[in-house]
Formats: sequence, C-alpha cells, structure tokens
Amino acid sequence: MHEQQDYKLRYMGMSLLLYGVAFVVLVVVKLLVLIRLYYCWGVRWSDANIRMDGKVVVITGASAGLGKETARDLARRGARVIMACRNLTKAEKVAEDIRKDTGNELVEVHLLDTSSLSSVRNFANNFVKKEKRLDVLILNAGIVGPKDLTFTEDDLELTMATNYFGHFLLTNILLGLLKRSAPSRIVIVSSDSHNLDWGFDIDDLNNRTRPFKSTWTYGYTKLCNVLFCKQLSVYLEEEEVACNALCPGLVRTEIFGKATDFFHGTLFGFISLFSAKNEKQGSQTIIHLAVGKETASLRGKFFMNCQEAEASEMACDAGLAKKLWEISEETVKLLPEEKHF
Repeated sequence: MHEQQDYKLRYMGMSLLLYGVAFVVLVVVKLLVLIRLYYCWGVRWSDANIRMDGKVVVITGASAGLGKETARDLARRGARVIMACRNLTKAEKVAEDIRKDTGNELVEVHLLDTSSLSSVRNFANNFVKKEKRLDVLILNAGIVGPKDLTFTEDDLELTMATNYFGHFLLTNILLGLLKRSAPSRIVIVSSDSHNLDWGFDIDDLNNRTRPFKSTWTYGYTKLCNVLFCKQLSVYLEEEEVACNALCPGLVRTEIFGKATDFFHGTLFGFISLFSAKNEKQGSQTIIHLAVGKETASLRGKFFMNCQEAEASEMACDAGLAKKLWEISEETVKLLPEEKHF
C-alpha cells in the first residue's frame, strides 16, 4: 500500500513538474512572439522610389544576410552593384538570383576577403585602376569568430581583422575615388553591442594579453566600427562624402548558425527564431543611409531603424577615435599612396 502511494506521489510530482516546464516554455515562446510582432511592426522602411541608375556600389559580404538583401534592393533601383565576397561560388549563385529577380544585369562578383590585408589591397587597387567612380561603399562583412583565439596570415586576431582592420584599409584605399565621385557615401554596419562595456583595451586590439572571449571581441570590433566612422567624418569635414554607422537590430541571418559561442550561437540564435527581423527588414537602415535624401550630407552619425540614435559614450570619445585611427594605420601598414586625406 505504501509503495503504491509513493508511486502515485512521485507520478503526480513528475506530472506537475512537466506541466510547469511546459507552461514556462509556452509563456516564453508567447513572449518572444509578442516581442517579434512589436519589433517587426515598428520597422521603418527606406524610400522605395529613389533610383540609383548610373551609380556604382560596393558591398562587402554580400553573399548572404543583410548584404544580400541590400544588394538586391540597390540592384532593383538600377545601381551597378559590386558584390565583394570571400566565397565566389556562393556569391555568384546569389548574384544570378538577384539578376533574375530585378532584371538588372549590372550585378558583379569580385573576390574580397576582409580578413586578409593582401586580399583587400588586391581588390581595392584593381578597383581604383579600372573604375572611374564609386558612389556608395557599404562595409557589411562580419563574423562572430571562433571560440578559440585565432590569428590571420597578417598576425591579426581573426574577428578584428574581418570586421574592422580589413574595412579600415579598404576605405582608405578607395577614399580618393569616393572623393572624386562626390557626392558619395560610406555606410558602416556596426551593432548595438558596441555599447557593452567588456573591458575594451585599445592597446591590445588583437587580444594578446587578455583572456579571449569571442563575444567580447565581437563587441570590440563593432565599437571600432563606430569610432572609425567618427574619425573618418572629421577627415571628410570639407568633402561631399557622407559617412555614417548603424545597428541593423536583431536580424535572423546565418551569422548565428556560424557562431560557436553561447551568447550569439545559442542564446541569440534561439531568440532570433522567434523575435528577430527578417533579412529584408534588417537591411532597411543600410539602404536608408545608402540612398536616403536626408542622409546624403550627414557624417559621423549612428542610426537604428532608419533614424538617428545615440551611440555609446565611449564610441563618441574623439580622443579614443583619433588614437584608434593612428593604431590602425600602423597595424595595417598604411602606405603613403593609400592616404587620401
């Protein structure tokens, strides 16, 4: 008799536990869905009527995610779109899809691996030699790097090289052409994670002395993106070259599937299934900065959801921005002929 009662109690306890877990999961899922509805309903859209016929656009990392949808949108507006990508096979399939979808045959694929300084120089120098103009440069390529500290062929930390140093070098080499093509624009894809204080050390950008966390490093690179934008805008003060940074918001892209850390790969990966924008929604702020009439003359601003937002206090530090520029010049070994300011 006692055994039967114990069994019933254990069964009831287990059932209550399972019901409790199911209830919590249901509440969390509903909450995430409500957040998504609120988040996505509030998406601001770029002006679909603005044409870009005759304009030349370079987009890094355009074979997937935000870069892909940005390329599609600008191609639909009539621009000549240069998809600067690491994986040519993948990028060419995407380019062909965009050509068919938009009817614009002026969509090209060029090799560019932003983690490699030699690849950046090859792409940029060839582009400057062959092209007469560049109207919009979109710095979009980015990764959440591996969980273990990894260095590139240039002895740079992989995430920092891909997300920041490669783009710093690319912009400097192309800046002369952008100035000659003025009015022109530079759009820098950052993230709201730039404002999280994870112990950023400007004297150790390649993480040689501190414990390595891929999540922290990703945040550092996005802070560098905004600081880079701030200092670049100072050098462009007398030029007709707009330069602004942005956070696209939480967007459901393959970056979460490739991430190996818990924060991006697991937590944000799970949340993005229910609450994130899709790629088309997420690309709107990039497009707004690339084509919007009201953003044509802005410099050094930070945008979210197609409107100006506040960057972190550290990202607005002029002294830090200048120091980062100087360190970056030294790190990428910027040559005299690569300087256009």
